[in-house]
Amino acid sequence: MTLDVGILGYRFMGTAHSNALARLPMFFPDAPATNRDVLVGRDEAALAEAADRLGFDRTATDWRDVVEDVDVFYNLGPNHVHAEPTIAALEAGTPVLCEKPLARDVDEATGMAEAAADAGVPAATAFNYRFVPAIQHARDLIASGDLGEIRHVRGRYLQDWLVDPEAPWSWRNDEEMAGSGALGDLGAHTIDLMRFLLGEDVEIDRVSGHLRTFVDERSTPDGEERREVTVDDAVSAQLDFASGVMGTLEATRMATGNKNNHTVEVEGTRGALRFSLERLNELEVLREDGRGYETVLVTDETDPYVGAWWPPGHVLGWEHTFVHENYEFLRAVAEGDLDLAETPVATMQDGLAVQRVLDAIESSDERGAWIEIP
Repeated sequence: MTLDVGILGYRFMGTAHSNALARLPMFFPDAPATNRDVLVGRDEAALAEAADRLGFDRTATDWRDVVEDVDVFYNLGPNHVHAEPTIAALEAGTPVLCEKPLARDVDEATGMAEAAADAGVPAATAFNYRFVPAIQHARDLIASGDLGEIRHVRGRYLQDWLVDPEAPWSWRNDEEMAGSGALGDLGAHTIDLMRFLLGEDVEIDRVSGHLRTFVDERSTPDGEERREVTVDDAVSAQLDFASGVMGTLEATRMATGNKNNHTVEVEGTRGALRFSLERLNELEVLREDGRGYETVLVTDETDPYVGAWWPPGHVLGWEHTFVHENYEFLRAVAEGDLDLAETPVATMQDGLAVQRVLDAIESSDERGAWIEIP
């Protein structure tokens, strides 16, 4: 059976997932066969060019014409168009992969998660960093008890593309379209990785957050008007886990000199580990009998997914995470794994759990107090 895939969105994430679909049959021959059926967008000229470049059979300018007509629907649009098309697709019985953050707020995310629970089809949130081989190796080390009782987890996601106050305004600077700024754009990734590494049942009980907007308005790309920035540029937060783990989070799009610096550190009573996305094939591990951190190159054939690619030592890149994510999600669709239990794929319930933390951090900043998470 060949799965006809419809994708809403053809820019950054649309390109990443389209590339992944094209690579699957080359490197993962047991993956379900797919057809890049229809690409959805509003600008007909740009859409036609993108469909030709990304290998789609046809285009559509209204997602309503697509969600019942494909075997799988990828919602890769801006955050404000996550909820309605996703819920419509799920109500039509179409499996959905939706980009992160799942929604703009908890209310939207709850509606999506409820639709997913009722749909009887696989429904996922696209947290691609779960599919870095080094991250999955780290998760295995933690689960095995090699690090002992976990005490600390800290994550930072630092970018600098908004440092310049003359950098143009985009939908990511608007609360109505994005929901939040660095918090949802970057912090969502880190919160999900913390949950994934420690185990999804290790939930965050309460948070204390601090948000800051450094540049209050920016020019539109055409330079014709100035628009208000209504989301955060940076966030820091303290996270209190139900298990007793102490967590810290930092995310900003205004960290000078950082292009895509995502780091996670975990410390236990018998060991520790450190990961940086800028060196995504490596994991730094401190063992109980060691004198310091050991850098482990996670490129062996026995490491997750690596055997499908190149000989050991031939490193993978950022784009490979999307191939792995598509491989796991589409196999679940083909096999009817409705709860994605046998995969590392983030469910929409995971997306909702992350959204609860995001909203609580915003609420904490507004109230100046610790906020408990339901």
